[in-house]
Amino acid sequence: MESQVEGLRDEANRFAEEFQKARTAISQVIVGQKIAIESVLVAIFAGGNVLLEGVPGLGKTELVKALSRVLNLEFRRIQFTPDLMPADIIGTNIMSTDEAGRYRFEFRKGPIFTQLLLADEINRASPKTQSALLETMQEGSVTTGGVIHKLQQPFFVLATQNPVEQEGTYPLPEAQLDRFLFKVVVPFLNRAELNEVVSRTILKRPVEVPQLLTGDRILELRQLLDKVVVTDIIRDYACRLVLSTHPQTEDAPAEVKQFVQWGASPRAAQGLIRAARVKALADGRPYVALDDIRSFAQEVLQHRVLLNYDGQAEGISPRDLITTCVKTLKETAQ
Repeated sequence: MESQVEGLRDEANRFAEEFQKARTAISQVIVGQKIAIESVLVAIFAGGNVLLEGVPGLGKTELVKALSRVLNLEFRRIQFTPDLMPADIIGTNIMSTDEAGRYRFEFRKGPIFTQLLLADEINRASPKTQSALLETMQEGSVTTGGVIHKLQQPFFVLATQNPVEQEGTYPLPEAQLDRFLFKVVVPFLNRAELNEVVSRTILKRPVEVPQLLTGDRILELRQLLDKVVVTDIIRDYACRLVLSTHPQTEDAPAEVKQFVQWGASPRAAQGLIRAARVKALADGRPYVALDDIRSFAQEVLQHRVLLNYDGQAEGISPRDLITTCVKTLKETAQ
């Protein structure tokens, strides 16, 4: 037993070393945005997708490009527009002829057949086109013409949306929001960071990002997550934290009871555990602590909380509600 524990500690230390190297390499390209960089890396190792919310020009596209180089993953970008159709994303069946002149249907793959997909301004596409991503995000496959096409793993969707310009947009439905492991709010740069951006991009040569991992290595590291210890108390805390976002439960704070119509789904509890396991390994630990659950509570829960009419009228921020839930929830059940 001791040898198994020691071996797991060694694996955790190796994971932490590789995680830190990847984070440092990406930080050489992306100025600031430490939370966004760490969140995206955690999501990739946890096998989840990320929704980035921020105004244009904050480096979201460059972040994905840097990720593709560091992790050696195939990268494609789709600019979502109102006239984009599902076939433009997943591909379509076209009629062709073989050597004998016989007609047959042939499937031409769309840009979604990649490993790292940037869905830029996803809320500008129609709901019909947005829904084309649902199966790929959840199942890692595309079904067309009755045939299931598996995507190469690891497969990761990073979608962006602009919170300021909402004219002509289609807000994502709750069912699709729930498919994102994280929603990360990307803040604007401060003075020092903005100066550094200008210096790096205009006054200096671009930084070459090294290749540190591969898709196969990422899949190997994901296997390690199942070995990270999650005690009953930790698991119950994650479940109670999710339940505290539901206004009808006993753990819900007064603000949740007043302003929330519906709380986070069971996927949120799963997401808290998955993210916490990656966080523990990134810190070199083979076990999950309570702080690991709290670390990504905002990113896991904020897009899964549905405000009622009073909450929308008052301009209540789901982020503030999640902060209240984390502060008021007791570490152990009574």
